[in-house]
Amino acid sequence: MSDKDMRDEVWKRNEVDSPCVKLCTIHPTERICIGCMRTIEEITAWSRMEPATRKAIMAELPSRAPRLSHRRGGRAARLARAAE
Repeated sequence: MSDKDMRDEVWKRNEVDSPCVKLCTIHPTERICIGCMRTIEEITAWSRMEPATRKAIMAELPSRAPRLSHRRGGRAARLARAAE
């Protein structure tokens, strides 16, 4: 086995992957990440969680998406509302 193969093997773990998609922004009212849908508490504790806890959170994440409000149209929508 080469040195590279041994180094790669060290980082391979039999555990639940992180749902992080590197769009890390916390929604101001829902307090969940708009990228992965986790709470700040879940994000910070992820590396210390048991695999069963991670799996339970992963299963719940899709149901959180509707909690995020959709864009209201930005500047153009504000100007249109102001003109009414």
